Amino acid sequence: MRVGGLQAIFLEQRAVLHRLLVARLGSAAEADDVLQDMWLRIDSLADRPIDQPAAFLFRVATNLATDRRIAAQRRHARDGSWHDVQPIAAEMPDTERMLIARDRLARVEAAMDDMPDRMRTALRMFRFDEQPQRTIAATLGISVSGVEKLLRRAYRRIVDAVGDDGADSVERRRHSDEGKSDSDD
Repeated sequence: MRVGGLQAIFLEQRAVLHRLLVARLGSAAEADDVLQDMWLRIDSLADRPIDQPAAFLFRVATNLATDRRIAAQRRHARDGSWHDVQPIAAEMPDTERMLIARDRLARVEAAMDDMPDRMRTALRMFRFDEQPQRTIAATLGISVSGVEKLLRRAYRRIVDAVGDDGADSVERRRHSDEGKSDSDD
């Protein structure tokens, strides 16, 4: 059978195909979209004979409905995953907190710029490069206790630069990193 005949059978079976697609997809609008896709596919089959055109149309409708459902599930999973990793409003800093954080960062950067090279290097290697104190000591050619003293002095300069508003968090971090108190100087 030629496409002209397939188009005629499609038009005869359109109502049944529509009901099938609504049942499979759960939406008349989705079913209409699939029927439109089917019509375009039938139009592209101009030179192909089809033995059982009605069965062929129902198979095409079923396949298109399945493809559409799978695509919708993937889209929903992707959108859900994206939504899950987005911060909630409470996690987003407000303008005041952002300005305070920028000001603190500028003060920390200024304090680090004012540090002697050896102290700044020890602090960068320990805090940013996550190097162990032994490695820092070997790089700088000093003892591990010398590295600890440099780090304590660096932390003190940062605390002094940030001021009272950031002292508690810097002090807590310093104590947890070193496992020592200021009295070890």
